[in-house]
Amino acid sequence: MGFMPVIHGVKSFNSLRSRAGKIELGGDALWVAHLADIIASKRAAGRARDKAVLDILEKTLREQSKSP
Repeated sequence: MGFMPVIHGVKSFNSLRSRAGKIELGGDALWVAHLADIIASKRAAGRARDKAVLDILEKTLREQSKSP
């Protein structure tokens, strides 16, 4: 199990990982959730700190979808 035992708005870690991307960080592989999953999780959590960043995350996702 990873460092987050529960992720709001995510039904299963397997589905989350199937959409995640792997990056190299300091010579180690790190799985990073897809931005759409991060947005869904923050929306489901509904905390003020999560709501505060939703606009910029959604804008970033829209910009990413425009890129070739």
